Amino acid sequence: MVKRLFFISLLAMILGLPSCRVSKPGVSRPVSSRPSVSKPASGFSTGDYINEYKDIAISEMKRTGIPASITLAQGMIESDFGRSRLAREANNHFGIKCHGNWTGPTIRHNDDKRNECFRKYRKPEESFFDHSDFLKSESRYSFLFDLKQTDYKGWAKGLRRAGYATNPDYANMLIRTIEENNLWNFDSDFMSINPPLKANAPVKEYVPVQIPENNEMPQVHTNGYSAVPSHIQRVMERNRIKYIIVKEGDTREKLEKELKLLKWELAKYNELNSDFQIVPGQVLYLQPKREKAEPGKEYYNTVEGDSMYKISQLYGIKLKKLYEMNRMEEGKEPEAGKKIWLRSIKPVN
Repeated sequence: MVKRLFFISLLAMILGLPSCRVSKPGVSRPVSSRPSVSKPASGFSTGDYINEYKDIAISEMKRTGIPASITLAQGMIESDFGRSRLAREANNHFGIKCHGNWTGPTIRHNDDKRNECFRKYRKPEESFFDHSDFLKSESRYSFLFDLKQTDYKGWAKGLRRAGYATNPDYANMLIRTIEENNLWNFDSDFMSINPPLKANAPVKEYVPVQIPENNEMPQVHTNGYSAVPSHIQRVMERNRIKYIIVKEGDTREKLEKELKLLKWELAKYNELNSDFQIVPGQVLYLQPKREKAEPGKEYYNTVEGDSMYKISQLYGIKLKKLYEMNRMEEGKEPEAGKKIWLRSIKPVN
């Protein structure tokens, strides 16, 4: 009897196994702790980053006295050449946190602590403006402005000493980045003519620019400390490059003084001879032209009298790059009715 009950129980267990297996929750395969290999995040190469932001770094040096080499090196390190999440999603190239007086957009990011608040900008340039204003307005950095603008080592060590970054090797990182990429050149060219700004020197407010074909009111730059409307209406922007149109009574000397330009800048940025003469109606860029036109301006159809230089000035494109994109020999001029490629290389027919 006992044996019979034992066999009945055993048979019931065997028959019940399939139903148990179905109701049992699935077990995932173990996940390796080794991170998967993925493509690097999009961003700039070293040279691309320098070319993209050197002009704004030099411009900010003129405005606030912070060496361009320091600004560029900090941006390169803090943003990983534009590849960091803060740079890609918030245009924050300097890792500036919200702090109590920030009223602009924000983004949450894990840093020294989890889910910390960082500033978010509409475009990278605003991050550069804010970085300069932040250093200039914080009293703990004031001693830096007593240093020469060519003393990048002193600035690097001073930033570390003032607590800009927690990494104990931060000063050496900055110095290595500057020296490996010859960023100090951007300081020395400016310093040969301009003396350093002292800590108590007034900061010239950043003046935004306006595209001429739009009749909106001047923009306002808000940096968390002040909001200053533009008063210089003649400075405009095309392809993210500042420019003016020469008017009656202008001279090169007057423009250089008014716009605080070095004597070589207008000729170099506009690809002209050093002794060029200005004429009313002429477009003059105040920053280097770019390698292609702004998005949405893919082509230009030539008319009688057009030249490649005229087109390069019209769209803010370097003349050599314009020739390269259109597979044309330098010095050749286009015929009327020809399609000129402005953002990509002309396909081979």
